[in-house]
Amino acid sequence: MNRSRSQVHDSSSIHEIDVAPHKPIPRRLYQVWKGNNKFGCGGRLVLGPDAGSLCLTSFLIGCPALTFCIRMLVIFKDEDPHFGYPVLSVGLFLTLLDFIFLFMTSAGDPGILPRNSHPVELDEGLSSTPSMDWANNRTYLKIPRMKDVIVNGHTVKVKFCETCLLYRLPRASHCSICNNCVQKFDHHCPWVGQCIGLRNYASFIGFISTSSSLCLYVFVCSWLNLIRPPGSLWRAMAHDLLSVILILYCFIAIWFVGGLTVFHMYLIWTNQTTYESFRYRYDKKDNPYNKGVFRNFKDIFLSRVPPSLVKFRAWTSEYDDQSVVSSYRDYTGGSSLKEKFDIEMGSKHDKDGLGVPRILQNLDYSDLDDSVKISGNGEVAFDPQYAQGCSTAGGNPIEDKRTQ
Repeated sequence: MNRSRSQVHDSSSIHEIDVAPHKPIPRRLYQVWKGNNKFGCGGRLVLGPDAGSLCLTSFLIGCPALTFCIRMLVIFKDEDPHFGYPVLSVGLFLTLLDFIFLFMTSAGDPGILPRNSHPVELDEGLSSTPSMDWANNRTYLKIPRMKDVIVNGHTVKVKFCETCLLYRLPRASHCSICNNCVQKFDHHCPWVGQCIGLRNYASFIGFISTSSSLCLYVFVCSWLNLIRPPGSLWRAMAHDLLSVILILYCFIAIWFVGGLTVFHMYLIWTNQTTYESFRYRYDKKDNPYNKGVFRNFKDIFLSRVPPSLVKFRAWTSEYDDQSVVSSYRDYTGGSSLKEKFDIEMGSKHDKDGLGVPRILQNLDYSDLDDSVKISGNGEVAFDPQYAQGCSTAGGNPIEDKRTQ
């Protein structure tokens, strides 16, 4: 490994700084993604941080559904095959379809917006104010938190996301659980472990609709199991406790998943998201996104899924912090530094305290030699007496040098 060596000589000390060159390391974007997502199959599957809840959801769906199918197979295999096999086939089909919609909803990109490494450029009429955090060597721009955009003749305010460093698209919002901005953000569903947004809303509707249909189907068929045998209903219930348990389970589940399905049908009817429905209250003002009932349903069920804006499998490069190695050797302890240190070294990869803020880089420091000292623990500090002298003179040495 080639290293650049800078030696600083003094009458009482010798300092050596070994710096290894920066080496970009190619990686897939999903490997360095700053969101809280989990990825599978080399970035082809995009999961939420609570993807483990899929196991619970799969159990709550699969266990009663498979139990029902096995029960139908046992009961109607010998008694009434012409009735039993169709019931079994429909039950298996609804169960399989439900799991397909569940997988499509939870394992795909819901509409994540790509992040920016730097703040977006401001439009005309908007201004930003720079500020500096000297302790952490970070520069902040006080960008306006809101700006107005026109949607279907209506003025809509969009927010600036300080995490993703972008102005969100209309109807987009930042999910605090996934730590991503999502297009047409509806809500974060813990049952599927994923955000519900523009790209997976239709599959989510398919999931909850199929779940409601499956619950209703098992509920009705379980009742048929009880009333088909001749005799008293109570006697049939005593001999077929499994059907009774399925009836109670589906009765409770249908209120939750069925009610959720009805609510989302209302949202599609009025072209709202869950987030907008609870926050903006379009019943009190015009909804700029409402296109009419037919077009609202057409946009959800008869439109193609838009392509993902983030290519998680794309190659990217980042600087490995381990590739920048700095070593500071002080043979005699702290003393004055009579020559300039390498001002081009940023504090991002500097682990020995020799880095300076970027705003101070590329400046002429020839007159500051006597003011810079290195203490015994290897830290760079300015001479207090020198700083006090500049203060009393009413000047700023750094600003004066920049002015010259």
